[in-house]
Amino acid sequence: MMGMIAELIAVGTELLMGQISNTNAQYISKRLAELGINVYFHTVVGDNPERLNNTIKTALERSDIVITTGGLGPTKDDLTKETIARAMNRKLVLYEDILKRIEDFFVKRHRVMYKNNEKQAYLPEGCTVIPNSNGTAPGCIVEEAGKTVIMLPGPPKEMIPMFEDVVFPYLKKSAGVVLVSKMLKIFGIGESEMETRIMDLVDMQNNPTIAPYVSMSDITVRVTARCGSKDEAEEMLRPVVNRIRSRLGDLVYSEEGETLEQVVSKLLHEKGLVMSTAESCTGGQLAARIISLPGASKIFERGFVTYSNTAKIEELEVSEQTLTKYGAVSRETALEMLNGLMKKTKSHVHVAITGIAGPDGGTPEKPVGLVYIAASLHNQLVCRSYELMGNRERIQNDACLRALDIVRRLILKLEVPGKH
Repeated sequence: MMGMIAELIAVGTELLMGQISNTNAQYISKRLAELGINVYFHTVVGDNPERLNNTIKTALERSDIVITTGGLGPTKDDLTKETIARAMNRKLVLYEDILKRIEDFFVKRHRVMYKNNEKQAYLPEGCTVIPNSNGTAPGCIVEEAGKTVIMLPGPPKEMIPMFEDVVFPYLKKSAGVVLVSKMLKIFGIGESEMETRIMDLVDMQNNPTIAPYVSMSDITVRVTARCGSKDEAEEMLRPVVNRIRSRLGDLVYSEEGETLEQVVSKLLHEKGLVMSTAESCTGGQLAARIISLPGASKIFERGFVTYSNTAKIEELEVSEQTLTKYGAVSRETALEMLNGLMKKTKSHVHVAITGIAGPDGGTPEKPVGLVYIAASLHNQLVCRSYELMGNRERIQNDACLRALDIVRRLILKLEVPGKH
């Protein structure tokens, strides 16, 4: 099955109308990728027999495995089974044991079973049944002339257990392949510079494969090995991961696809450190990122959001003269915010952020996106300035990530980039 092409078809007019999102396709695609099965097409089709028929015919012509979700309910517009049975020249027949399961499902829940539920016990002749423990619609696997069609119900709480219990083991057995990935997370470098540094490695590789992709502010490089065993795949990955690391150094902050806040949180826990924050332009977002993770009470003491000058003076003892002379967005203010925070708390790690998130408030001397971050840990103290780009949301997001990266670097005693 290695190198086989799969296609996912989601059936349901409610998906086309945007009433619900197609999370099933994302979930199934991820799991198929782990088996080395290529997903080339995602299709969404409404509850219309003609269009469904055409979609299934096209899928069977161009793909080896077709997985459908939805359209297995008891009503007239649930037509997936009927349409697929017709396309694969199979009769629908009554499976007595499935009918019994459906009847039991209603009895257990003290609900009346209507005649139309019987329809769900009719499946293509000679198929492999996929039992449904969380609903009435069973799924099934039909194999015909080298093609495999797998039908699953639409609700994820029914589909996922059925996929995990029956479909994944079925496909894995046929595929005889193991996929292992390392997700290298990179921060503090632009996409084009990162590509320049590692592009020759990307071009050289086909197993393991190297795939870079960019999110709002950081870069992920996924390195995937496809082998007969997990150990063999891990062995193939290591030299490639090491080569990328040697090119990017301490810009790589995780190999397991973690976020920066997860990495910082883990470091704080490991080293027994507690953190406090003082934020102006980020409005508490830095504190929120750490507190959103489990176990935060052990590593986070308090956070101040001192947005106005008055708040900076009252809460953090920033001097009025400093604010008048240098302004709220300045190295001097950032350092005084940090000192005030250090006086008020018993933490080990202190971080203060002040900046101009925009869209207005910038001047030629202090443009929108100018951010100062001051941080301390034990006897290490840094204050860096950054000129961040983008809209308000992006600048706030980048400022938080810069601050987290500074904390990571202080804990690991790495050089902190930025203007002094």
